[in-house]
Amino acid sequence: MEEDEKEITRKTWWIMGIILLVLLLGVGGYYIWFQRQQMQEMSEMFALEKELLFDDFEEIQLQYEGFKYNLNNDSLISLLVTEQEKVQRLQEELRTVNSTHARRINELKKEVETLRKIAQSFVVQIDSLNSENEKLKDENRQVTQKIQQVTSQNTRLTKENQAFSQRVQMAARLDAVNIQMTPINNKGKTVKLDKADQLMLTFIISKNITAPVGEQTVYVRLMKPDDNVLIKENNYGNFRFENRDIAYSMKKDIEYDGEEQNMVMYWHVGEYLSPGSYRVDIFVGENQIGRKSFNF
Repeated sequence: MEEDEKEITRKTWWIMGIILLVLLLGVGGYYIWFQRQQMQEMSEMFALEKELLFDDFEEIQLQYEGFKYNLNNDSLISLLVTEQEKVQRLQEELRTVNSTHARRINELKKEVETLRKIAQSFVVQIDSLNSENEKLKDENRQVTQKIQQVTSQNTRLTKENQAFSQRVQMAARLDAVNIQMTPINNKGKTVKLDKADQLMLTFIISKNITAPVGEQTVYVRLMKPDDNVLIKENNYGNFRFENRDIAYSMKKDIEYDGEEQNMVMYWHVGEYLSPGSYRVDIFVGENQIGRKSFNF
């Protein structure tokens, strides 16, 4: 009798264990299924956002293409072509980006908003130019018999166009910020000027979506306290600035893509550096993009 009770007890524990195992398997299976459902829904959502983003890029590209027929300003046309090339690059990236790459998709959504704002600025400028053209037509009708007035008006318009082109060029110029120069030794540690093996120059070329992209040469002039340029006597060169050739201390070729770019350059100390005020002048092409003085 006692053995029967033990047998019943063992069977009961076995049944309870099997039930518990089934419950655990059921809960675990449901959790895995639920996670897969969420991942699938997120993947589908990002795929849809990717498709909508592509439509947005297509819409902006068509809008830019339409602007060509309303522009007669070379600077604006050049700026428009640059923007179209940027849209094409972003479209190509969107084609290859993974639908699960949520961070990059969100970044591309921000790019779309920026492009829309630029498109709106084109609309404003085109409207402004069209309004100006209409105004000129009315004025020309009134000055048919006033040669002197017509000449004066044409001169004014020429100056306005030149000023407008200069504003566009100024907007497309690069800018160097956060300029820092640090004396370091061969181990990369900061030291006093008289112990320095190198001068480490760091700065940031700011983001500028209106600037031309492609290969650029960055020139740096390191000015000593006596206003002479630091150069290597056996290895130095000049670059063109304000219609004259001037010497540079260092140069570096970069591939500028319109985005923010961190720069690091080193001057290897091979001469005595006297204490005083040193100045850093930074140039790209024939434009000065940054200047800062340092007291050592």
